Amino acid sequence: MTSLHEQYGWDGLAQKINVNCFKNDPSVKSSLKFLRKTPWARSQVEDLYVSSRKTPSPSPWDKASEQFQASNTTENSEDEL
Repeated sequence: MTSLHEQYGWDGLAQKINVNCFKNDPSVKSSLKFLRKTPWARSQVEDLYVSSRKTPSPSPWDKASEQFQASNTTENSEDEL
């Protein structure tokens, strides 16, 4: 819960998951109490946590594109000399 709060803030959490514990006088303690009693909300928070922890692996095309752009920049700067 603290990790999500640090990443999104209470307003961001309230926008992503529509529950009052994130909107009205939010705190970690009240949120955990609510989530322990409410499986559907806990599931949504868990899904958000898992998705926020995934880091997309870079595509090989991204690296090739960066190398191509770097080589073009080097060639263009040599042409200007």
